[in-house]
Amino acid sequence: MTFASEHGQPLKLPQPETRGDMSVEQAIGKRRSLRHYSGGLALADVSQLLWAAQGETHPDGYRAAPSAGALYPLEVYLVVGNVAGLSAGIYRYRSDEHALIRLGTADLRKELASAAHGQSFMQTAAAVLVITGVYERTQEKYGKRARRYVHMEVGHAVENVYLQVEARGLGTLVMGAFDDERVQAVLGLPDGHQPLGLMPVGPR
Repeated sequence: MTFASEHGQPLKLPQPETRGDMSVEQAIGKRRSLRHYSGGLALADVSQLLWAAQGETHPDGYRAAPSAGALYPLEVYLVVGNVAGLSAGIYRYRSDEHALIRLGTADLRKELASAAHGQSFMQTAAAVLVITGVYERTQEKYGKRARRYVHMEVGHAVENVYLQVEARGLGTLVMGAFDDERVQAVLGLPDGHQPLGLMPVGPR
């Protein structure tokens, strides 16, 4: 699979909300992993979840999830099947612009579920967040410790998404059971972008 050029016009996402009706304490208490989804997502939901995962929260470019040395080795891709105002396909999240770049036009949920050892419930999710790590960004400074730091950062981003999902009345879980090479092939990920977590998302 070959990606379309990333030089196209980025799709600006709605501004993320910074105030909500649910407290952090309530979101922590309610957080559960869910495998059953119904219906689609609003573009505002997608905006909020991507911001929670890797959005910029400071004028100097600091992001929602902490990163060793502020090197930000994570890249987040979005596999879209049922999102209002967003065509099916695969997108890359641009944190600096809070925007999406469309890379492909196919609905890849079925293929992604197959690459995740046939976990068919993924096909009912409105979208799937694919969190990848680019180890080299962290290795330049931290050497052999880099992989540990990148994996810690994935955990930070995942928990942010979990809590944001709860605050919006949605459902998700993080999946680590998948064939790395098949996920890379299905999504056409660039060299060095290692898939580390899949998060199907949809209404409960």
